[in-house]
Amino acid sequence: MKRMSNDTLRIEDAVNETCPWSGKPIAADSLTLYRGEVVGFCNPGCRDKFAAAIDHFEKALAKRDVPLIAKEMD
Repeated sequence: MKRMSNDTLRIEDAVNETCPWSGKPIAADSLTLYRGEVVGFCNPGCRDKFAAAIDHFEKALAKRDVPLIAKEMD
């Protein structure tokens, strides 16, 4: 799979049309990659909040500090 940097992400490639946090339309300056897919947010703040949440959960999983059922989810 070809990896893209956040600088080459295109709004046309986003898997969503509305921000998962606010429900507002996504913006071209607020895109990120998640599991190889482009995900859009309404502003960089929402995008960064998403990145922080993912980082938190990945660290918790790495420490095995979560219930077993959460580890089995994809």
